[in-house]
Amino acid sequence: MTTTPFRGGFAPVTEEITAFDLEVTGRIPVELDGRYLRNGPNPLSLDDPGAGHLFLGDGMVHGVRLRDGRAEWYRNRWVRSAALAERLGEEPRPGPVHAGMDFAANTHVIGLGGRTFATVEAGPLPYELGYELDTIGPCDFGGGLPGGFAAHTHLDPVTGDLHAVAYHFGWDHHQHIVLDGKGTVTQVRNIPVAGKPMLHDFALTERYVVIYDLPVTFSMAHAEQGRPLPYAWDDAHGARIGLLSRESGELRWVEVEPCWVFHTLNAYDEGHEVVVDVVSYPKRFVDARLTEGGTPTLDRWRIDLVTGKVRRTRLDDRAQEFPRMDERRTGRPYRYGYTSAASDLYDVVHPYTADLTDLPDTAFDNTLIKHDLRRGSQEARQFGRGAYVGEPVFVPSGAEEDDGYVLCYVNNPARGAGDLVILSAQDFTGEPVATVHLPARVPLGFHGSWIAD
Repeated sequence: MTTTPFRGGFAPVTEEITAFDLEVTGRIPVELDGRYLRNGPNPLSLDDPGAGHLFLGDGMVHGVRLRDGRAEWYRNRWVRSAALAERLGEEPRPGPVHAGMDFAANTHVIGLGGRTFATVEAGPLPYELGYELDTIGPCDFGGGLPGGFAAHTHLDPVTGDLHAVAYHFGWDHHQHIVLDGKGTVTQVRNIPVAGKPMLHDFALTERYVVIYDLPVTFSMAHAEQGRPLPYAWDDAHGARIGLLSRESGELRWVEVEPCWVFHTLNAYDEGHEVVVDVVSYPKRFVDARLTEGGTPTLDRWRIDLVTGKVRRTRLDDRAQEFPRMDERRTGRPYRYGYTSAASDLYDVVHPYTADLTDLPDTAFDNTLIKHDLRRGSQEARQFGRGAYVGEPVFVPSGAEEDDGYVLCYVNNPARGAGDLVILSAQDFTGEPVATVHLPARVPLGFHGSWIAD
């Protein structure tokens, strides 16, 4: 059997389930009309080569449909790459393939133009899913994508444009891609970048696309050794932030203290500064392993456009990840953010780690954090002992920034199954507004979205 990180909270489920009229504790707000979807790695078999690294496990999307105060259904479905479809005895779904990389999209799931897409980084195309999570096939948006796509996208709430930054180990550039609200590619810009750095996420302001060029780069030596993810920390690469003008395409680089960033909370323009809030690690991917490199903290970068200097401050020094916010404020000044806390073992492991074979479940915390960035304060919402939480997703219901709900999958150890917990953002530490009891366990995974109907 392949040595695998898929143990404990990451242990895969083994079947696809459909359940209707789910049991609910509390009352689901009637304004929640849509689907809460979340993607993550779930290998079909632990003997598969992809089961040796969390980045490479077969993608599985979990979804709950809410309408009229009811939880109508729960579904979990594997994203059918050609290889996975073959292992399931099915015909491959038709569609384009970039650079021979038909890899199941296992990282995020988003809605665009009334369609649903599972995404992944580093070259492959996104996979389109049907409303009930069946796989339609790989998608290049009508031929608009010249290459692969990105795991993370950011929607400009004013223009309605969706932005992505793609990368591939065979390119000498990153690629900034803009799609309109109908899913048509309207702009592609190549951004020359040396050293083939990894780029998991980026940031968006009203004026700039903010690009991270950090010291995790493609390693040919590790590729030749057969490492499943041949990227490693490179002290010689340095660290810098790129500011790509959304209007002119002009690019400016500023140096920053070496670190690693998986995820952006938000960014915005403020006078002669650009403010970028990120979850930052001192290092990551040491010797191509994700299990070393220090604890992630919530940090703020202030980029001075006059001096070209970056001032870095710590917003919260607790270990945490998966930052989200009210995406109506994307690229604009904002006040509130939400993260998932991690235990004291977080300086040893990360949810994307390649080696979890000796990891107890207690490394994954049972706590969500709400940040009030104006006051510099936090609220912690804890769940039961032995529970572990996923990424918190904010869903608005009113005009105020925190007038809405925070949705999250939470493992319920007493039931051995998952719950979809709905919290009031304005009563974050209070009792859940509603808890939807799912018929199956939802393994720890990556990212998700609320896709309203």
